Order: sequence, then structure tokens, then C-alpha cells
Amino acid sequence: MESDIGTASDRGESLFLMEPMVFGEGSRHRGKLTDMAVELAQKAAGFRRSLPESLLVSLSDLVRAMNCYYSNLIEGHYTHPIDIERALKNDYSKEARKRDLQLEAKAHIAVQEWIDRGGLKARAVTSDGIRETHRRFYELLPEDLLWVEDPEKKERMRVVPGELRKRDVVVGPHVAVSAGAVPRFVARFAEVYGTLKKTDSILAAATAHHRLLWIHPFLDGNGRVARLMSHAMLLESLGTGAAWSVARGLARNVEAYKRHLIACDQPRRNDLDGRGQLSEEALAAFAEFFLAICIDQVDFMEGLVEPDRLRTRIRLWAEEEVHLGNLPPKSGNILEAVLYRGELGRGDAASVVNTGDRQARRIVSALLNHGVLVSESPRAPLRLTFPAKLASRWMPGLFPEQVGGQG
Repeated sequence: MESDIGTASDRGESLFLMEPMVFGEGSRHRGKLTDMAVELAQKAAGFRRSLPESLLVSLSDLVRAMNCYYSNLIEGHYTHPIDIERALKNDYSKEARKRDLQLEAKAHIAVQEWIDRGGLKARAVTSDGIRETHRRFYELLPEDLLWVEDPEKKERMRVVPGELRKRDVVVGPHVAVSAGAVPRFVARFAEVYGTLKKTDSILAAATAHHRLLWIHPFLDGNGRVARLMSHAMLLESLGTGAAWSVARGLARNVEAYKRHLIACDQPRRNDLDGRGQLSEEALAAFAEFFLAICIDQVDFMEGLVEPDRLRTRIRLWAEEEVHLGNLPPKSGNILEAVLYRGELGRGDAASVVNTGDRQARRIVSALLNHGVLVSESPRAPLRLTFPAKLASRWMPGLFPEQVGGQG
């Protein structure tokens, strides 16, 4: 938010200002975008089917941390994945700023977990769903992150969790609709995007993403809410299982992402550029960019967890740890069994390593202590997990190689 025009009422802007919101049957862009939506649906479904349920659970935990890391990075907030993992264990930095960013990351993960568990089902684009997403995130933030400053007036304003903005704002070159008009535009937003069929709902993960930012419903946090909303829309329309995230792709192409968003704010260029107030060509270009990012991220994650390659990376790591004396011999056998089966009953561990129960328990205990296996209870089956400290070895490319740490 670059400037605040001041408290304002509804200036009576026409809802037509937000058009087009979807690509009609006669749109010249519809064919290509539909093909991309179908390709994405097929790839996402194939990837989802290839994952054992227990591996999907572990992968979605990792993806939440990844999504949080990249979404916050887009906002200029850097928190290393290892520091995010520490925050999830209530291990915070002594530096106030770093601690605040850890709490911000923890809040983001909590909201996405709520979404992944069905918290926004059928409500992602509704007014109450959008506001609840914002409220849940901001309620978990430390006090210092609840304030924004008008760069011109130097006035500090407190963000109220879940509250639609009560001020008119200018965001870069874009003059957002008046504060009093926000509820009307959000209602129209929900009306259009909440009644779409499957293909259009996939496309809407992109188009609604921009149109929510165009409305700018909150004083702050609109980008994060838009990305969480798009994640929820894809989760529902594609059944992704939360096994991949568009945020990584957007962050890795952040300049193009921002250029597309700015272009989508522009008015219709000529008679060939749709029939709405805003440029349909720019919206189509952003939708193509967004869908291409999604397809790329599905391909990327599918390649990372391809069984033989993942097995090789995990096996090499385990052999090194055994060689260094950090893990007992045959630890790799247990990890390999869990990877292939999805989960492993504790009573089956001895047969996997062909030893007595005592030695098998020792191996399992060491792997649990290393944080590479988890179990819901002392009697529950074992499943694989992906700690951030091993991401560069087990899941190369998931996070940048830069090393972080606590202050």
C-alpha cells in the first residue's frame, strides 16, 4: 500500500469495473486456457494417485512449510526453512525481528493446515471464507506485524484481523475501489466465482487471484490471502492432496508475477480486447502464466518423489550416517520399507532388517530421534517425514541452498 486517501464511503462505482471475471464461451483465449486446465487436472490427478496415503500426509506437511517460505518471500520476509521448523517446535530466535518472522511463518502454516483439512471447503471465494482466512492469519501474528505505515503521511495503522478496509487506498498505480464499495465488490466476486463448473473453477484460481487483489479488501495481507485462496481453490477443484504448491513457482518468477498483476489492472486496450472494463488479454496472459506455473510445480514435485530416485537419495544419506556412526547399520532398510509401503508397523521392523526385536527397536528409535520417521503413538505405524535440515539431500531444489540459523 503506497498511499492512503483517507476514510471514505461508497463512491458508487459500477461492478462492471471488475469485468471480465471469467472467459466466456466466445472468448478467443478460452481454447488454449481450457487445454492447459485439462492438462493440469490430468497431471495433478496422476501425481495424487501415485502417492501412498501416509507419504501424502508427510509430503503435505513439507509443502505447507514450503508454501509458507515462498509466500512470505514474495512479501519480502525471509525466514529460512530450518527456522520455520524450529518455530513449529516453539524454538524461537532471541532476535526480536527474526522471532516475529518465525511467528508469522508459524501462523501461515497453521492457516494452510486448516485449509488442507477442509476448513475452506466450498467457501474459498465467499466473503466469510476470505475474511476468516485473513482473521486466522492475523490473529496469530505478533503485535509488531499488525501495523502498517502510510509512506507519505507516516501514519501508522493497525490491521484488524478479518476486517475489510475502511480507508481508500492506492496500490502502486492502481486506485482500488472505495472502502465503502468493498463489500459490494466482494459479494459480486463470490457470486461469480462460487458458481463455476470444474474447468472454469481451475481457471478461476488465476482470475480470482488477480480480481481479489484488484479489490484490495484488507488494509494489509491481501497477497497472502489471495495465494491461500488460490491454494484452497486448487485443492478443491483438482483434489491435489496439498502435495504441491503454486507459491514456489510464483516466488521463483516473482518479477513476472508482479508484472502480470500490474498488467491486469489496465483498462481494455481496444475492441479486440474483450468487452469488459479491464483488459481480457492481460487477464488471459496471467491465467496462462499461472497455469504454466502450476503444471511446472506438479512436474517438479512428481520428479522429486519418483520412487527410485527418492529411494536412492535417502539410501545414500542413510549409508553416510551409518558410516559416520550417527545411525545403526541397516537403518536404510527401514527407511526403504517405509517409503515403499507408505507406513511400517513396529512389529514388522525386525523382519525388515532380519535381526532380533531389540536391535530393530534400536534402529527405529535412532531414526525417530533423527526426525526422519514419525509415529502418532508408541504403538502406531511408522511413516516417513521430511525434515527441513535434510531438504537439500532428500528433496534437492525444494528450497534455496542458502543456509540460515537463529540469532
